[in-house]
Amino acid sequence: MPLQSSKLQCGKTLALCGLLAATPLIADAQATPQGLAGRMAEWYEAASRNAPGQWGVAVADQSGKMLWSVNPEEPLMPASTVKLFTTGFARSVLGGTARRPTRVVGVGSLNPKNGEWVGTWALELNGDPSLERAAGQGPTFYDLALQLASSGVRKITGPLQVQSADGPANAVYPAAWSPRHYGRLFAPLVGPLTLHENVISITVQPGSRSGQRALLVSTAPQGLASRVKVTALTRSGRRSHLSFRETSNGVFIVSGTIGVRGGARALTGVSSDPRAVLNAVWASALQRAGITWSAASPRRAPAVGGPRVLAEVASPPLDSLASEINRRSLNYGAELLLQWAGGRDQGAQHLTDHVRQVIGRQNGVYLVDGSGLSYEDRVSPEAFVAYLAKFPGTPAGRNFPQLLPANGTGTLRRLNTGFPGTGVVRAKTGTLGRVSSVVGYLGQSDGTLLISLMYNGPRPWAARQSQWNLFRTLGANGVIIPADTTAEVPPVQLGGDESR
Repeated sequence: MPLQSSKLQCGKTLALCGLLAATPLIADAQATPQGLAGRMAEWYEAASRNAPGQWGVAVADQSGKMLWSVNPEEPLMPASTVKLFTTGFARSVLGGTARRPTRVVGVGSLNPKNGEWVGTWALELNGDPSLERAAGQGPTFYDLALQLASSGVRKITGPLQVQSADGPANAVYPAAWSPRHYGRLFAPLVGPLTLHENVISITVQPGSRSGQRALLVSTAPQGLASRVKVTALTRSGRRSHLSFRETSNGVFIVSGTIGVRGGARALTGVSSDPRAVLNAVWASALQRAGITWSAASPRRAPAVGGPRVLAEVASPPLDSLASEINRRSLNYGAELLLQWAGGRDQGAQHLTDHVRQVIGRQNGVYLVDGSGLSYEDRVSPEAFVAYLAKFPGTPAGRNFPQLLPANGTGTLRRLNTGFPGTGVVRAKTGTLGRVSSVVGYLGQSDGTLLISLMYNGPRPWAARQSQWNLFRTLGANGVIIPADTTAEVPPVQLGGDESR
């Protein structure tokens, strides 16, 4: 293994020490891209000055051979860069074409005279990250209701029953997450009971004159209007001071003031009771599909026979889900992928075992969640580059770089200048209060570089700017990382680049 450099106590000769420390890291000068050592040493000198803290850096060629490093064996907090491991694990277990179903299941029969379903029924939710998603590019409960209507169902009775194929149909906060994050937009409830990312959006507009109540324009997910109460009042001017809260019985109250000349305003928050949201959205979907639901009525006695699927929709393929989860860095989505592939109880251990098996070593990887939101996760820079090198060579790893955001898109949207085109960089970012990491691929004419830049310290924003600078410097004459055209078609991109 190449020698490891560290921050030396060199006083005013830091620049010289940086160059000297970098030199031993080149195992074969002939195989090292021209000038890499000097550029890396110069970059690290500036980066460690602008963002003092704990740095871990590893740059390797596409085979995984280390070209330059700083503290490569030091396990650091990785933040959301963990998601690239979760993507590889889910792909290995399930395959890139796997889909997550949402169903209406029942025991009974259809009365052909009046279209009433006589028997029991339930919604089966299995944690589809795209169900009722904001951009409308995933399946919806209206799709399910239309299927029921097309089969002749005109009436169902009985309260809503919710189940899951692999355990309780619930949504909880992962135990590995810090309670300080609970309920924030980037940390909603996670579980099979998931719709619209378990996030609520309510749009209101001012009344026609001051003193009137604001008007409800729309909700997301669609159908939530029955659970929204607007008490906000219209005031003069353009300024607005609006908020909403969720009551203990699942009603969302919008309060405050909205300027009569201010236009519509959208409020977004995390749902604390997805079951109440589901009830409202399902009722609305049935009504729009022409199906009457008597929720308070007792269920009719079921006919003889076992349960069967009455309607079913499915998520986009896993590759498309993973691509969006990585592009927007969706914590809840990564946790759903982990549950889907590894189960609810031992998923993090299975994920850790997967990474260790791929990289061929036990040290340098300790994971407690699938999103990287936990402060307990630890990964070394060399473990990341080893995974980037080795996983694409496994049966599940073909086109793996294509599942990571490209420069200029998603969480790499600020990395949009200084490159010959989009796709020179394929990487995953990670950000927490004291963490800034960027891990991924950088295409060059003489081979792809594998780069892991990890920072734990008090200036993560400054560290991120330094990380962007290095990618721009090394990628100025880069090439677009190609997809393997003999493999499966690269994933369809869902939604936009919005990141919560």
